Amino acid sequence: MARAFILLLDSFGIGAAPDAKNFGDEGSNTFAHIVAACQKSLFIPNLIRLGLVAAAKAYQPHPALEQLVLHDLTGAYGYAIEKSFGKDTPSGHWEIAGVPVLFDWGYFASKVPCFPKELIDEFIKQAKIPGILGNKHASGTLILDELGDEHVETGKPIVYTSADSVFQIACHEQHFGLTRLYEICLIARKLVDFYNVGRVIARPFLGQDGKYYRTGNRRDYSIPPPSPTLLDKLVAAGKQVIAIGKVADIFAHQGISKEVKADDNLALFDKLLTETSTAPENSLTFVNFVDFDSKYGHRRDVIGYAKALEAFDKRLPEFEKLLKPGDLAVITADHGCDPSFRGTDHTRECIPVLFFGPKVRSGFIGARTTFADIGQTLAKHLGVSTLDSGEAVNLQ
Repeated sequence: MARAFILLLDSFGIGAAPDAKNFGDEGSNTFAHIVAACQKSLFIPNLIRLGLVAAAKAYQPHPALEQLVLHDLTGAYGYAIEKSFGKDTPSGHWEIAGVPVLFDWGYFASKVPCFPKELIDEFIKQAKIPGILGNKHASGTLILDELGDEHVETGKPIVYTSADSVFQIACHEQHFGLTRLYEICLIARKLVDFYNVGRVIARPFLGQDGKYYRTGNRRDYSIPPPSPTLLDKLVAAGKQVIAIGKVADIFAHQGISKEVKADDNLALFDKLLTETSTAPENSLTFVNFVDFDSKYGHRRDVIGYAKALEAFDKRLPEFEKLLKPGDLAVITADHGCDPSFRGTDHTRECIPVLFFGPKVRSGFIGARTTFADIGQTLAKHLGVSTLDSGEAVNLQ
């Protein structure tokens, strides 16, 4: 039996990419800076065994990594450099699936107001809302503290963006309505197509009296990839693609056989185990562990990120026990989001590539010049046609 699994740690970079200077991200290193902050207390033996530290050292040696001892490596480890023009979520995911984003996304100016007047006027008209709040670059949690009460009082959605190509809409699930939020996001999705914006994101929240929190009912409304991805090829060949978390949203629900949702990393891991137990032959199971990015990276919570890594690491043996003789799994990321770095945006970093499975030969797989090498390797493993980008890794 040959099955494949992608375990994506959203935002888990391992060092500034060669072109990080172009993004203002020189000096970023999500993993090494987390290790440094933990002062020798980070406990991730399974990730170390699969080659994470070895991969990080191979790309960008850092004094903090010396405290993590390498022993009994069982994974095929390396790192990958992004070809896509951006450092956003769709670019990273699509490139992993064989389709680098070799065009410029549309972005909104870093000023107040940040959105074009004609866009907001049309959005207000079509959505039939009394106006909007925000209209600026902002942290998704801080803006709730700032504008949550006013939103509840006025019924005006909180609309904001970031350094990514996004149009984000935050509304209270009870006072505004979850279904209503999704409806106005669909309206916004059509309007921002003109600006070549990658995603409209629904950011529902709950709470009251200045104390608000985001819920797990987020939805991403993405434009579809510009050409067939690994996921598309698998479905076209009659194989199953199981998307866990926000993966289906990121691929605009293309090339997906089954969508599975969950609220946080531990619930996502539970779903991964359930699906691994039943996933059919020649299937791909693709899970995005979103908390690393949304709860810890963007919020610049170094210790929270470290604890989440430890929690993920602790559960890896549960997943490995479910792997069958022909299975192939990979742990990777889509970009960086260094929690020790300035600002709250993603950081342009290289990503770890850790292949493992019962028949995988351990060792260094080298520097991969595109994330697409991951998809190409899985395409070969699952017996579908070659992707347009990437080179398969020899794992046996």
